[in-house]
Amino acid sequence: MFLKSPFENVDLPWEPRLSYILAGLEIYDREEAIGEALRKYNPNLSRERYEIIKEFVLRDLEYLSYRHRLALFEILEKALADSDFDFSTQFESDYDECITIAWDETEIDDPRGFFEDIYRLASEEWKDDLQKASLEDRTAW
Repeated sequence: MFLKSPFENVDLPWEPRLSYILAGLEIYDREEAIGEALRKYNPNLSRERYEIIKEFVLRDLEYLSYRHRLALFEILEKALADSDFDFSTQFESDYDECITIAWDETEIDDPRGFFEDIYRLASEEWKDDLQKASLEDRTAW
């Protein structure tokens, strides 16, 4: 599978990474805007986690094409299929890369459950996109 970057005017290959899913929760250099908005939520309460995922995680990924969504969804699916995968690492800050997630790995009680909820909600919200992309010949991407 060869996908180009989802950003306009960038003709580079794009490799989906699980960390891209949490891009909407990155607050580095945006602490006063997005950081304050996110900190009003408790990611360990299911009803608030639902809002976080719908309003910040999935909304932030709306710019992706249906093909990019499928590729990212499949990365998530593969990680969830691995019972030993440590999802807490996705919440770790990387100051060298200027990445800070609104809640660090110590603040999320069930990191796998957080990603399972993302999977469930993305399955519903992206249903048509995932179906459309899955029917295509990926070698033509």
